Amino acid sequence: MSKAPIAIVGTGIAGLSAAQALRAAGQSIQLFDKGRGLGGRMTSKRSDAGHLDLGTQYFTARDRRFTETVHQWQAEGWAAEWSPNLFQSRNGQLSPSADEQLRWVGIPRMDAIAAGLLGELPVKLSCRVTDVFRGEEYWTLVDAEGNNHGPFSQVVIAIPAPQASALLAAAPKLAAVAASVAMEPTWSVALSFAKPLETSVDACFVQDDALDWLARHHSRPGRDEHLDTWVLHASSAWSRQHVDMPKESVIEHLHGAFAELIDCVVPAPQFTLAHRWLYARPNQSHEWGALADTHLGLYACGDWCLSGRVEGAWLSGQEAARRLLEQL
Repeated sequence: MSKAPIAIVGTGIAGLSAAQALRAAGQSIQLFDKGRGLGGRMTSKRSDAGHLDLGTQYFTARDRRFTETVHQWQAEGWAAEWSPNLFQSRNGQLSPSADEQLRWVGIPRMDAIAAGLLGELPVKLSCRVTDVFRGEEYWTLVDAEGNNHGPFSQVVIAIPAPQASALLAAAPKLAAVAASVAMEPTWSVALSFAKPLETSVDACFVQDDALDWLARHHSRPGRDEHLDTWVLHASSAWSRQHVDMPKESVIEHLHGAFAELIDCVVPAPQFTLAHRWLYARPNQSHEWGALADTHLGLYACGDWCLSGRVEGAWLSGQEAARRLLEQL
């Protein structure tokens, strides 16, 4: 076992994947996250309409290792298959989608997977790490309140690339790679209606200016809601153009786009909520797996190191753990 614990910054799927692999190898772990909850973009937001999955809507499994892991999550009761009545919308025309990809969701909400992966691992939430520096032998983390955390033998940075680059300053080459990654924003809006909308659509891929995706929240297994809530994702291009738009205006615009698209009457919603994901996805895939300065003991992982998908995040965390363990 290492002489001091290993610090992991970020409790998204990449950070938790690395934590699990390192813990399985007998290492001591300490996790940190700036948020109040786990899961990164798979977190679920508590609201007056219940817990809402405003970020990651589903995930797929193609890599054999990840497929086996997802089946383990299913056996644990953390995940289930989701087979929505799926549509596509192009040029304002709705039609059934021929996409037969197997989709998975966390149950009873997306962050159940993160909670399951965390298990009994120690974590400090609402703790934003602002600096990571190395002494003669060990690492120290500094948070936004000026508190020091450590010592740590190794550090794994598992947050979006633009944020990771600042914490990788001790390894300029890694920091430069992370800084080179462009990530796209996404505006997400929830609309809740007192009565179910009279439509057969559960989810829809959209190709127009504003919307990219919409889904009926309770069509996912395990959701028990008293309102008919829909989650809308704006396109990356629209989100980028309106990244600083007030939330009320975002809701109004996407509500209007939704009402024009869906094949039924859309009344005024009883509840609305908007959330901006500033770093929703990398604008292209990479093949780094994970970043590593093994001499320093500094690593970085995330979906941005691979495919930009949940599977990529998990595989990246596994790769960071593998490289770290090779050096012990």
